[in-house]
Amino acid sequence: MRSRLAGGVLATILFTAFLPGVAHAAPRASEPVYDYAKAVRETVWVDIGHDGDGDGKPDRVAADIVRPSEATSRVPVIMDASPYYSCCGRGNESELKSYDSAGKPVKFPLFYDNYFVPRGYAVVLVDLAGTNRSAGCADVGGASDVDSARKVVDWLNGRATGYSAKTGGSAVTAGWSTGNVGMIGKSYDGTIANGVAATGVAGLKTIVPISAISSWYDYYRSDGATFGFNPDGLAQTVEARNSGQNCAAQNQVLKQGATADGDYGPLWADRDYVTHAGNVRASVLLSHGVNDLNVKTIHFGQWWSGLNVEKKIWLSQTGHVDPFDYRRDGWVDLLHRWFDHYLLGVDNGVQNGPQASVERQPDQWVDQSAYPAANEVATTLRPHTGGSLGTAAASGTASFTDNPNLGEDTWVTNPGSAALTYSTGTLKTDLQVSGTSAVTVTATPSTASARLSALLVDLGPATIRNFAGSGEGIKTGTTENCWGSSTAGDDACYRIASADVKKVNYTILSRGWADLANYASLSQERPLTPGTAYTMTFDLASTDHIVPKGHALALIIGGTDGSFIRGPAQPGRVTLDLARTSASVPLAGVVPAAATHPALDGGAFVPSQGRADLR
Repeated sequence: MRSRLAGGVLATILFTAFLPGVAHAAPRASEPVYDYAKAVRETVWVDIGHDGDGDGKPDRVAADIVRPSEATSRVPVIMDASPYYSCCGRGNESELKSYDSAGKPVKFPLFYDNYFVPRGYAVVLVDLAGTNRSAGCADVGGASDVDSARKVVDWLNGRATGYSAKTGGSAVTAGWSTGNVGMIGKSYDGTIANGVAATGVAGLKTIVPISAISSWYDYYRSDGATFGFNPDGLAQTVEARNSGQNCAAQNQVLKQGATADGDYGPLWADRDYVTHAGNVRASVLLSHGVNDLNVKTIHFGQWWSGLNVEKKIWLSQTGHVDPFDYRRDGWVDLLHRWFDHYLLGVDNGVQNGPQASVERQPDQWVDQSAYPAANEVATTLRPHTGGSLGTAAASGTASFTDNPNLGEDTWVTNPGSAALTYSTGTLKTDLQVSGTSAVTVTATPSTASARLSALLVDLGPATIRNFAGSGEGIKTGTTENCWGSSTAGDDACYRIASADVKKVNYTILSRGWADLANYASLSQERPLTPGTAYTMTFDLASTDHIVPKGHALALIIGGTDGSFIRGPAQPGRVTLDLARTSASVPLAGVVPAAATHPALDGGAFVPSQGRADLR
């Protein structure tokens, strides 16, 4: 059943703000005045200056374009550059591109074209090199991937060459474009938006990265520890339906560069956008689920911290989910105002007001003046013998025995000898964790190899989104609503999702992993000598979470978290020097006197498993 909302119905009032010679008041929003059914639909192949498939010809990427045919002036562009338009699909309904018998694009996945083209925008969907109809090979976040989109931005600004065909053809210019581009996308697509923004390319006015990677190292590795999957596998997945190209050499480069030892090397440095965040000129509207175990939340935290531009952030309780599927009305309204401001120049004030919007409970959102919270303080918490966690100095030692067969949920409910738990005790007031935490350990391994893992845990009952479920916190219904205009080949209507909730007795709010052999350098692991103490600091995932009054905040430290990372060659016993072990946690609130943590009552909990699919 379909219900049509006002957001998807064409208005009859003309938006005259950008028509020459017409007197008007300052506009507040673009209006849907153009006929979507009459829109120009075309493909331009843009030369990106690479030869990834080694055929001796510069690679051209396919940019599928839909734009209003009646526009009397140039229009700005909303771009989504993706490797998934033929292999895996986009959005909750896994939409693919489609074409007519002449190769003209018909289906543009997602609602961006249906909603924004009638409002005076062009939508450009780019096939990354080596995918769908583009030449070349995927290089998983490298120069070819980034240039697949950057060169299209250049073409839209008259600085690159486009053609009417994949090979041969005639030159095509973008005389219809203002040159103002906003990039948007979830997961891999949002990652490319980050990468393009990090080049500082002129004409890119804003990006909207949703659940996006900021450093590919941190997608496949964590402070020397490995998650067990590698970029060559992803490359082969997205290249699978692009026949006639030989990408074996490029895939071998990915395989060899992603070394099994977990070290940070040249391959990862070339795909680390955080190091170039200072180049970003575009504004940023960022969205991420704080329970995303696919693109883990360290990605948004480190990217956000490196940006020095106008920015806003949405943080949901979901996993790897687009805000269109958990807060649809508000998200479309925000996108509309955001693109109007940064691409059309509408003075609507969207850049003002609270910087962050955070989901505290399922479907319950609060605005926050800043992220991290304005009153957060990096607080050093120290584990004490007896299981307490507080700010006072500590002494003594504690040991655990690494068991790679166990994971984080067992550590919380029944750690045994595999992990160590330290707690603040019952809180008398709410305690907010807002930002990125780090753990420093001084550890003595009994063998020549060791892994480290740490968790921050909210001990207490709650109703949360079931982020470990199949929908990662949402349930998709059968009723649809519509966002823009439809044609026979491109439907603007999407199934409505609701919150999938679960009662739990604890919530893991942040986690991190490391290889102790990288204690001195992330770029080169060093042999460990059994019986020797090593000090190492590693980050935990970024978050914004309130541990409520009556709950406790716990720090759990163990070896191999089998839910996520690979174990060492020789798992053994690890002893911590508690005087030189601590966690730096960004807190708003008061940490009470340390006390042993409350026992769990054995109720339900959320099993957490690492995910290796990037969609």
